[in-house]
Amino acid sequence: MVNKLLRNCFLCISSCSGSSDAMARRPFILWLHGLGDSGPANENVKTVFKSPELSDAKWLFPSAPYNPVTCNNGRVMPSWFDVPELPFKAGSRIDEASILEAVKNVHAIIDEEIARGTRPENVFICGLSQGGALTLASVLLYPKTLGGGAVLSGWVPFTSSVINQFPEQAKKTPILWSHGTDDKLVLLEAGQAALPFLEQAGVTCEFKAYPGLAHWMSNKELQYIESWIKSRMQSSSSSS
Repeated sequence: MVNKLLRNCFLCISSCSGSSDAMARRPFILWLHGLGDSGPANENVKTVFKSPELSDAKWLFPSAPYNPVTCNNGRVMPSWFDVPELPFKAGSRIDEASILEAVKNVHAIIDEEIARGTRPENVFICGLSQGGALTLASVLLYPKTLGGGAVLSGWVPFTSSVINQFPEQAKKTPILWSHGTDDKLVLLEAGQAALPFLEQAGVTCEFKAYPGLAHWMSNKELQYIESWIKSRMQSSSSSS
């Protein structure tokens, strides 16, 4: 049964749909917020993206459902999946079953958008912190090659045993990983641990560390993500 989160997203997609040609050409950017946050609170992100190439981009900022979170003593809050412990370090405990359930919801949003005419190579998933972990999982488990996945201060939310579940087309989706060197909530080492993991999976990842940045995002970081999405759009159009 489609939950409230997905119903809201589908309503947004329906209200924003345009001509089939325009939908096929324009990028779709799905932004996944962090633990305890909300979609609307992150909508100002798109004001940083000022490129004419992205002027017709369709953005979607869904909010996570309310769930009990183990690392916060079972407190109920907006959370995509359960987080056993914070700060998150390399090797911290994870709840794979919970993340895999959350991935199904993200895939349903992507499927709906593609069904309405958006090309998979124009679909970009971005996420901060817990949303970054969900971004990575959603991209690597999706059956098609997407435009890209941008992870901001996230972590790898499963063990290497899941690698054999990654579809071959998913492995072709590029990953951009951004992480602050002064992040005390999701340590830099947790982000760096993604590199050998993704290399083992055969996934291309560009890693950028931002000196002095804590557990948040900077305009410089967002501007680079904007240029990265633009370069992926150009690559997609030239190869089609």
